[in-house]
Amino acid sequence: MSIKYAILGLLSWRPSTGYELKKIFEESSTMYWSGNNNQIYKSLIQLLEEGLVTYEVQHQESSPSKKIYTITDEGLSELKEWVLSTPEPPEFKKTFLIQLEWADQLNAEELIDLLSRYENEIRMQLLMQQEKTRRGQIAPDRNPREVFLWDMISENLTSSLKTELDWVKKVRQELIERKIIKEKDKMDYKVIENGSKRYVEIIAVGTPLCTEQDAVELVALCGEHDTNLLMLHKHTLSDDFFKLRTGVAGKLLQKLINYRVKTAAVIPDEIINTGKFKEMVSEGNKGNQFRVFNSKEAAENWLLG
Repeated sequence: MSIKYAILGLLSWRPSTGYELKKIFEESSTMYWSGNNNQIYKSLIQLLEEGLVTYEVQHQESSPSKKIYTITDEGLSELKEWVLSTPEPPEFKKTFLIQLEWADQLNAEELIDLLSRYENEIRMQLLMQQEKTRRGQIAPDRNPREVFLWDMISENLTSSLKTELDWVKKVRQELIERKIIKEKDKMDYKVIENGSKRYVEIIAVGTPLCTEQDAVELVALCGEHDTNLLMLHKHTLSDDFFKLRTGVAGKLLQKLINYRVKTAAVIPDEIINTGKFKEMVSEGNKGNQFRVFNSKEAAENWLLG
């Protein structure tokens, strides 16, 4: 669609200067042209040459003279002929969808971040559209039918943004859920051998360890590699593990102890010496099933010794 039809439509409503047309374009959600002076005035010159608009110069004492443009009868006929033409199908030219088509090269965190940023952009657009509706858009108010049509156009824009928002939230949420399912089963680990002994070291997990089922998977992993020695690191454990009131540490460790998996946890001193967790470490380090150390070397010496 050419910008000239939007200009003809606005001039069919009321005579306007180029500046006034520019302000309407800037405020409009449907008239998507930039509204820059060059684009508007080039179109006005074309419309003048085609006899679709005319203008009169209004002189002002304290300001420069201004041109006020008015639509001609030929312009009204041209506008009506265009309005009667076959409607164009909805446009689906969304740059983001092209980005998303090639987003598989991103890691999970990068992809989720991309979707979150797009979601924020849509939220901003939706808030702006709702604010425009609340303030009352610049629109003709010549009869009830015209008012209704412009209100429905505003509703269409709001509805489209809400639908897009729901869609991107669904994509992001399903990716998060699939990431958890996929990566929870994937536990990065190393099997360390020293002479006749070996232990399993958990390097990374998709979801921090926090449940009895996680403990069962650790037991199974040790059994798979014919060892009952296990090393965990702080970053593989849920934050709730270090908050004793949650009971996470007790349930997870009890399951490991029940299956006689000797476990060493490598935890920084600043966490070892914090509150109730310090008491648990002190008590646990008296036994032979679970101990906490501030270095991998100390933990390995205990496991293999």
